[in-house]
Amino acid sequence: MKKVVVLPGDDAAPEAMEPAVAVLRALELDIDFVQFPPGEQWIKGETVSRVRAAIDASDSTLFDATSGKTQGIGYLRWGKGTYANVRPVRWQPGYRSPLKQPEGIDFVIVRENLEDLYLGVEAPLSALAPAHLMSHSTGKPLDTADERAQIAVKVISEKNTRRAARFACELAMRRKATGGKGKVTCSSKYNMLRHTDGLFRRVVEETVAGYPELKYEQYIVDDFARRIVQTPHDLDVVVLPNLYGDILSDAAAGLIGGLGLAPSGCFGDDYAYFEAVHGSAPDIRGMGIINPTATLMSAEMMLSYLGFSSAAERLRGAIAQVYAEGKTLTPDQGGRASSKEFCSAVIDRL
Repeated sequence: MKKVVVLPGDDAAPEAMEPAVAVLRALELDIDFVQFPPGEQWIKGETVSRVRAAIDASDSTLFDATSGKTQGIGYLRWGKGTYANVRPVRWQPGYRSPLKQPEGIDFVIVRENLEDLYLGVEAPLSALAPAHLMSHSTGKPLDTADERAQIAVKVISEKNTRRAARFACELAMRRKATGGKGKVTCSSKYNMLRHTDGLFRRVVEETVAGYPELKYEQYIVDDFARRIVQTPHDLDVVVLPNLYGDILSDAAAGLIGGLGLAPSGCFGDDYAYFEAVHGSAPDIRGMGIINPTATLMSAEMMLSYLGFSSAAERLRGAIAQVYAEGKTLTPDQGGRASSKEFCSAVIDRL
């Protein structure tokens, strides 16, 4: 028996999570679901302590999205040390892609998940005055006199970069074994940010060198942003720093049909949690039309992680059938079905 914490999030997110959990229950697996209410119903303090205890006692967590009402989510990332955020980008028939030829798009973004600007260290620029720093761009001492200027600290470490890079390489090896390209692509702004993004590039390059079976390529991030739109079929496994990975994975979701189709999993050495890439969609709250596909496909990743591989394949196949038939799709994919109707159609195909 596996124990899974379910955090439905807030705004429209619970409208995707509720029917998605019904799909998981229809699989009749040995899973004990520990369900929490939507974030709007949380009792501050007491709920946060309860959810942390539940996470510690669980095998995994399925989370949808929050606009800030669901507290304690940072514990899943930094508390559990989930350093690799895996975001698959794969088109399948029925997806409403804006591209003329989306067939064959199938790559994965591995985003370093713990550091970069997402450490959230910000301060007035004047805090740097005692350091007497020089500007690489101007060649002059940093002017810290502007009282309104602010800074954000960007941290790139060898340890976390290497862990994410190794995860990307192992993933590329597994994909190669099942017909994948066997390629790792690295991108950052290493031509400008030589000490931070430059370190990221060097560590990834060193790590991939330990996998002679894999091909390797690297691009400056602005050039890579063009490539991800112009030649997405060339990609296999992409490894990126935290900020770029967050931004470019959203852009990549647009290639196949939108954020409603974008799942993810966050992996550490001893724990992993799974969440839809999309936000909480407050603009459609209460309408019952949020696309549950990203939540279901995140759940499919979770099932594979927990060892329920055959059930994951059944779920993946059922979702593919619903899209191929095209009769029960949500409005973002050109249909008229509600979130619950879409999930009911998936259950019918299981």
